[in-house]
Amino acid sequence: MALNLNKNLKLYYSIKEVAEMFELNESTLRYWETEFPYLKPKTTGPNKIRQYAQKDIEQIKLIYNLVKVRGFKLAAAKKIINQNRDGADKTADVLMRLINVRDELQTLKRELDGLQ
Repeated sequence: MALNLNKNLKLYYSIKEVAEMFELNESTLRYWETEFPYLKPKTTGPNKIRQYAQKDIEQIKLIYNLVKVRGFKLAAAKKIINQNRDGADKTADVLMRLINVRDELQTLKRELDGLQ
Protein backbone atom coordinates (compact mmCIF):
# COMPACT_ATOMS: atom_id res chain seq x y z
CA MET A 1 0.00 0.00 0.00
CA ALA A 2 1.52 3.32 -1.09
CA LEU A 3 1.73 6.28 1.23
CA ASN A 4 -0.55 9.12 0.15
CA LEU A 5 1.20 12.36 1.07
CA ASN A 6 -1.68 14.53 -0.17
CA LYS A 7 -4.17 13.03 2.26
CA ASN A 8 -5.18 15.29 5.10
CA LEU A 9 -4.10 13.45 8.26
CA LYS A 10 -5.96 15.64 10.75
CA LEU A 11 -9.40 14.26 11.61
CA TYR A 12 -10.79 17.14 13.66
CA TYR A 13 -10.29 20.90 13.76
CA SER A 14 -11.08 23.33 16.55
CA ILE A 15 -13.54 26.16 16.06
CA LYS A 16 -10.60 28.58 16.11
CA GLU A 17 -8.84 26.73 13.26
CA VAL A 18 -12.00 26.60 11.17
CA ALA A 19 -12.74 30.28 11.79
CA GLU A 20 -9.23 31.14 10.62
CA MET A 21 -9.63 28.98 7.48
CA PHE A 22 -12.60 31.06 6.39
CA GLU A 23 -11.58 34.36 8.01
CA LEU A 24 -14.72 34.33 10.14
CA ASN A 25 -15.47 35.00 13.78
CA GLU A 26 -16.03 31.97 15.97
CA SER A 27 -19.41 33.47 16.89
CA THR A 28 -20.42 33.38 13.21
CA LEU A 29 -19.74 29.65 13.08
CA ARG A 30 -21.74 29.11 16.27
CA TYR A 31 -24.63 31.10 14.82
CA TRP A 32 -24.54 29.14 11.54
CA GLU A 33 -24.85 25.95 13.61
CA THR A 34 -28.18 27.25 14.95
CA GLU A 35 -29.41 28.25 11.48
CA PHE A 36 -28.30 25.19 9.49
CA PRO A 37 -29.41 21.99 11.26
CA TYR A 38 -27.08 19.71 9.26
CA LEU A 39 -24.02 21.64 10.50
CA LYS A 40 -23.39 19.82 13.76
CA PRO A 41 -19.73 19.42 14.78
CA LYS A 42 -18.89 16.77 17.33
CA THR A 43 -18.67 18.10 20.89
CA THR A 44 -16.56 16.57 23.64
CA GLY A 45 -16.06 16.94 27.34
CA PRO A 46 -18.02 18.86 29.93
CA ASN A 47 -17.17 22.14 28.21
CA LYS A 48 -18.73 20.96 24.90
CA ILE A 49 -15.60 21.71 22.86
CA ARG A 50 -16.44 21.63 19.15
CA GLN A 51 -14.51 19.32 16.85
CA TYR A 52 -15.09 19.91 13.15
CA ALA A 53 -14.59 16.95 10.80
CA GLN A 54 -13.93 17.35 7.08
CA LYS A 55 -17.65 16.91 6.31
CA ASP A 56 -18.43 19.84 8.62
CA ILE A 57 -15.83 21.97 6.85
CA GLU A 58 -17.43 21.09 3.51
CA GLN A 59 -20.79 22.28 4.90
CA ILE A 60 -19.21 25.53 6.06
CA LYS A 61 -17.56 25.99 2.67
CA LEU A 62 -20.98 25.73 0.99
CA ILE A 63 -22.62 28.15 3.45
CA TYR A 64 -19.68 30.55 3.17
CA ASN A 65 -19.93 30.52 -0.62
CA LEU A 66 -23.63 31.31 -0.60
CA VAL A 67 -23.60 33.91 2.19
CA LYS A 68 -20.22 35.63 2.05
CA VAL A 69 -19.14 35.21 -1.58
CA ARG A 70 -22.45 35.33 -3.42
CA GLY A 71 -24.23 37.62 -0.94
CA PHE A 72 -27.34 35.59 -0.17
CA LYS A 73 -29.25 36.14 3.07
CA LEU A 74 -29.27 33.16 5.45
CA ALA A 75 -32.91 32.33 4.61
CA ALA A 76 -32.14 32.28 0.89
CA ALA A 77 -29.03 30.15 1.45
CA LYS A 78 -31.10 27.64 3.44
CA LYS A 79 -33.68 27.52 0.69
CA ILE A 80 -31.07 26.95 -2.02
CA ILE A 81 -29.41 24.18 -0.04
CA ASN A 82 -32.72 22.48 0.75
CA GLN A 83 -34.03 22.68 -2.82
CA ASN A 84 -30.90 21.82 -4.77
CA ARG A 85 -28.18 20.44 -2.54
CA ASP A 86 -26.08 18.86 -5.31
CA GLY A 87 -26.28 21.93 -7.54
CA ALA A 88 -25.29 24.21 -4.67
CA ASP A 89 -22.33 21.95 -3.83
CA LYS A 90 -21.10 21.91 -7.43
CA THR A 91 -21.54 25.66 -7.83
CA ALA A 92 -19.59 26.31 -4.62
CA ASP A 93 -16.84 23.97 -5.79
CA VAL A 94 -16.50 25.68 -9.17
CA LEU A 95 -16.56 29.13 -7.61
CA MET A 96 -13.82 28.24 -5.11
CA ARG A 97 -11.66 26.86 -7.93
CA LEU A 98 -12.16 30.03 -9.96
CA ILE A 99 -11.22 32.17 -6.97
CA ASN A 100 -8.05 30.12 -6.49
CA VAL A 101 -7.15 30.48 -10.19
CA ARG A 102 -7.76 34.23 -9.99
CA ASP A 103 -5.51 34.52 -6.95
CA GLU A 104 -2.76 32.55 -8.68
CA LEU A 105 -3.03 34.72 -11.79
CA GLN A 106 -2.83 37.87 -9.69
CA THR A 107 0.29 36.54 -7.99
CA LEU A 108 1.88 35.74 -11.36
CA LYS A 109 1.01 39.21 -12.66
CA ARG A 110 2.66 40.85 -9.64
CA GLU A 111 5.76 38.73 -10.17
CA LEU A 112 5.88 39.60 -13.87
CA ASP A 113 5.39 43.29 -13.12
CA GLY A 114 8.34 43.08 -10.75
CA LEU A 115 10.58 41.76 -13.55
CA GLN A 116 10.05 44.82 -15.74
